Amino acid sequence: MNQQILETAVTWYVRLNADPADEATQKAWRRWLNENPLHMEAWARVERLQQRLGNLPADTAIYTLNGAQAQRRALLRSVGMLMMLGTGGWVTTTQLKDSALLADLRTAPGQRQALTLEDGSQLHLNTRTAVDLRFTPNERRVHVHSGEILIETANDPLGRPFIISTPVGHIQALGTRFSVRYENNQCQVMVYRHAVAITPKTTPMSMPSRQLSEGYSALFTQDNVTTPARLSGGEDAWLNGMLSIVDWRLERVASELARYRRGIVSCDPAVADLRVSGALKLDDTDQAFSALASSLPIDVRYLTRYWVRIAAA
Repeated sequence: MNQQILETAVTWYVRLNADPADEATQKAWRRWLNENPLHMEAWARVERLQQRLGNLPADTAIYTLNGAQAQRRALLRSVGMLMMLGTGGWVTTTQLKDSALLADLRTAPGQRQALTLEDGSQLHLNTRTAVDLRFTPNERRVHVHSGEILIETANDPLGRPFIISTPVGHIQALGTRFSVRYENNQCQVMVYRHAVAITPKTTPMSMPSRQLSEGYSALFTQDNVTTPARLSGGEDAWLNGMLSIVDWRLERVASELARYRRGIVSCDPAVADLRVSGALKLDDTDQAFSALASSLPIDVRYLTRYWVRIAAA
């Protein structure tokens, strides 16, 4: 891989993360991407590094635009390591068009967004979320590429169904307030009001959808739906910038907090099974880690600005 092309791909990644809503930047990036198949290959490798490490630290990368060449070299070395690990390769133009980077709406780590859709429905996006909006004369559709949303549907004078689609299936609202979280090839649905109908991707046309009622949650993959479980309460606390925890393993808490910050959060197996209950602020994850350290026999270590390790005290 040409070093200059790889460096340019990293720079584009930085620019897109610094201001994902800037249309001029998006258009310029698409032009660069389509100029040469090698540009697509370089971009694919940067994206795979992001997926492998959680997220490339955009704040660090921004420093490179201001002249800190050492930071740029470190970022490029990470891409080079990924190439040596054998995860290089090509992606098709179709795959790139479906990328979350081209989604209609996107949120960065730690960011939340709320908006009113054209039919009056309320859509909330949690951290690291990317969705497309497709409203037609026949249906209202929100496609979730990644992340988590909460939707409060409005009555539609045209009687169009409201559908949330994901790579593993779709959910139809039945006059409802519910959330959908898609990650790791599975989808979690939580119903706060009324009900939804869940249809995994491989469900035969002759098979009915699975209905999920108010007060329950379920996971589904492209093949099946799990047995519904009762909501414990507070699952939608993220709308107010809070994480509600009821008897979670510490490792799960660490993994959840990692969604709201850039970089890596690791939890030592020696403390992974400690139980946690309470509420943590999502808008200040450093404060959340401090609160955990003050109430548990753990030590929160900042190995770098973007690498937090939780270990035994």
